[in-house]
Amino acid sequence: MTVVSTGRTRVDEALEAARPQRLGRLVELKGLHLLARGVDAAVGGLVEVTGDAGAVPAEVVASTPQGVVCLPLGNTAGLRTGAPVRSTGAPLLVPVGRALQGRVLDGLGRPLDGGPSLADLPRVPVENDAPEALSRSLVDRQVGLGVRALDALVPCGRGQRMSIMAGSGVGKSTLLSMVARGTEAAVSVVALIGERGREVREFIENDLGPEGLARSVVVVATSDAPPVVRLRAAFVATRIAEWFRDAGEDVVLMMDSLTRVAMAQREIGLSAGEPPTTRGYPPSVFAMLPRLLERTGPGAVGSITGLYTVLVEGDDLQDPIGDTSRSILDGHVVLSRRLATGGHYPSIDVLESLSRVAPVVTDREQMAAATTVRRLLAAHRDVRELVEIGAYAAGSDPDADRALALMPRINDFLRQRVDEPTPLDETWRALHDLAGAR
Repeated sequence: MTVVSTGRTRVDEALEAARPQRLGRLVELKGLHLLARGVDAAVGGLVEVTGDAGAVPAEVVASTPQGVVCLPLGNTAGLRTGAPVRSTGAPLLVPVGRALQGRVLDGLGRPLDGGPSLADLPRVPVENDAPEALSRSLVDRQVGLGVRALDALVPCGRGQRMSIMAGSGVGKSTLLSMVARGTEAAVSVVALIGERGREVREFIENDLGPEGLARSVVVVATSDAPPVVRLRAAFVATRIAEWFRDAGEDVVLMMDSLTRVAMAQREIGLSAGEPPTTRGYPPSVFAMLPRLLERTGPGAVGSITGLYTVLVEGDDLQDPIGDTSRSILDGHVVLSRRLATGGHYPSIDVLESLSRVAPVVTDREQMAAATTVRRLLAAHRDVRELVEIGAYAAGSDPDADRALALMPRINDFLRQRVDEPTPLDETWRALHDLAGAR
């Protein structure tokens, strides 16, 4: 892991201040792209463009014979052609360390909560390589998330990556807050990307709560942030989680939402002239997703369990981002609008959800109990409409008869309040009792 130290002597600072600076000039400002000429900066480096409102940081994304192409990391109001451009000589760096737990950062890793300065913390480049495939440890242990419907019927392994798929207003953020409160992991990293500004404080104070915040690092980039900041926020949160993983911790990374990260990349790609392809998403979006998602998971030591919400358009699970993320990740959780409107929370559609590591992280008895309950839920789904119109004859299907008798108990097991996480061993005891009931 490359660490850039922030500690410098007075002699170093004096020498740097005395060193002549080579300034370039802004020659074009078009959409989300800045073209600067005469500045010595490599791809991935940071530059500062001085405008009427002060210096605006920008990240170099391309180098051409005409100059370097940069993406602004702030408001471009006040910039004009001819503005001076200075290279910082370093890439975007983010603070890391255990002191980040309990803190709220913006999309570039700067404190938002008015807490102590982070200047003394070590800083690392936001870009990092995913662990080599053969260096990763196996996903072979379950991590308790505190949500009964997930822990028993869609079990998640340490280092697994799962998507939480739903339309708007079905309970994705609330489910994440339940996980943040109830997970067994010692560290949680929460990335709120593209959220309404009003909801951020509500999530931190009401959903996450003091106990959840104390062991969490929250990275926030609201919907009014520049698209580059929204995109970078996902990588900043991932980089912080990677530091904890490399320190040997089992981390849970929760990102809400992956779709808004893809939308930010779409804005950037279209502004750069990329052709819109699948439902308006340019090719760079589908190149960015695996580059981001493969960085999580198990490492040589420690693990990052990734939970990514996916906002599917019109509740269509074949939405391009939903379909792509489902093909990359190790499982998916589907939230149902029908359950949510019926007051069933968390609104997890168990039968449509899948964990690809369930056979590995659970034993034979646990798998048998989960399969029994899933079979009862499927039998109830098949006859529900017949029962509602009075066309089902008792005794026609033994599984359906048993399911109809046990549905009140099954629903009690699947429903759960936000503020009452359930320990993993208690969840499995309840499921065994349910599977053996008549």
